[in-house]
Amino acid sequence: MSLNYLATRYRCSWPWEIGVMLCDGRMVCGCADPYAKRVLGDARTSSVAGIWTGPVASQLRVDLNAGGSSFCGDCPLKLPMGPDDAIPQRDLNVAAIPKRLYVECTAACNISCNQAICAPETGITRTRQAGMLDFDLFTKVIDEAGPSLERIDFFNYGEAFLHKRAVEMCEYIKTKFPHIYLYTSTNGLAFSDEKVRQLARSGIDEVTFSLDGASQEAYVKYRQRGNLDKALANLRALLDERNKNGRQTPFVNWRYILFKWNDSDEEMDKARAMAAEIGVDRLCWEITDHPEDSFSRRFAPGTPDYERIKYEIWDNSGLGNAIPGATPRAEIDVHTVLPNLPFLIRRSTPVSLTAHVRNVSGRPFRAQSDLGDGRRVIRLGAQLTNEKGEVINRDHARAWLPVDLGPGRSADIRIDIAAPEQPGRYGLKFDLVSEGIDWFESCGSPTITRGLWVR
Repeated sequence: MSLNYLATRYRCSWPWEIGVMLCDGRMVCGCADPYAKRVLGDARTSSVAGIWTGPVASQLRVDLNAGGSSFCGDCPLKLPMGPDDAIPQRDLNVAAIPKRLYVECTAACNISCNQAICAPETGITRTRQAGMLDFDLFTKVIDEAGPSLERIDFFNYGEAFLHKRAVEMCEYIKTKFPHIYLYTSTNGLAFSDEKVRQLARSGIDEVTFSLDGASQEAYVKYRQRGNLDKALANLRALLDERNKNGRQTPFVNWRYILFKWNDSDEEMDKARAMAAEIGVDRLCWEITDHPEDSFSRRFAPGTPDYERIKYEIWDNSGLGNAIPGATPRAEIDVHTVLPNLPFLIRRSTPVSLTAHVRNVSGRPFRAQSDLGDGRRVIRLGAQLTNEKGEVINRDHARAWLPVDLGPGRSADIRIDIAAPEQPGRYGLKFDLVSEGIDWFESCGSPTITRGLWVR
């Protein structure tokens, strides 16, 4: 399994952080293994811990600490390194269970996406030894791994909700292990009205609908045999059931892959208006480079149009939103006697500051979560920087909002700052953060930095 050192060196964190179970029970390395080439073990004959700490996974980590492994083959998840880059040295004594797990219910799909690897015509289902995940195997894996898991991604290849017990699986996870953040992605076409409403009540934390167009004509060019009206009806039903129960979860995304046939201003603006009318939490564009003859050249990275929507792109920020006014944006001011005068404090001495925060976006900043887990709660953060402005502690200080801040509303927020142990010149960079998601700066909201001199 050793690396040929004439080959390109690369790094990867998947074998330390995220497990992937296919619908037949085999565990593979990474979510980009459609034909199951990189199998770590089989949950039908071994425990999750036995696979995760077993000989294949363990040797893979050793090899990656040396620069790479032949096991990885053509995996697209590995990150190339330059000849002078230092190889990351990760701890080989891993926990028995990963913190995050992908669960694939089935590799089968009910539509045929244009040139997609999981379209029925590709034969990917023939690489699985079972068409649908066995429910008893599922409960066995969840019962073992659940106490240690922080997140489950309930999808991989195929359409998860073709499995007749998929919603029941979601209920099982959230009933036994409510601390697990449960996320799924769907084309929205396998549900009945009853089933999608049951999903809304299951406790699932986040659901993404993949709908690549605002008209049937544009949508069906990629989602072949798909029915946009049916998918939108299920999206509406999910949100209706959530809202009827007075909940903030599941958080609901509309993800829209941009192709050359659906990237016009007219089609995209129609999607924006529909998402706002339906009440979707987030609409984001997905940028891709395939199919080769179909991806959007207009919004290719580096183009002026890409720059125009960069804060609305799925992979660029956890908060960017294509719905008008929905991208969070704040104005922050931290008063000093003189604007350019730094705060002077003694080493190890805390100081309390007051920041004035105004919501200049179109949606409220939530001060509390309905689940009490703190996720998506908005807080004021102070990041510690060095004299050059480089962040050295992103989580230096936090402060709660006193109340929800609606659009146009403002509040004064007290934040307690601990002084660094070492004397010197620092900076405090103030920004808002959606806990567990992202900092507002990632989607274009301005920050403010004040000097901090420690004596």
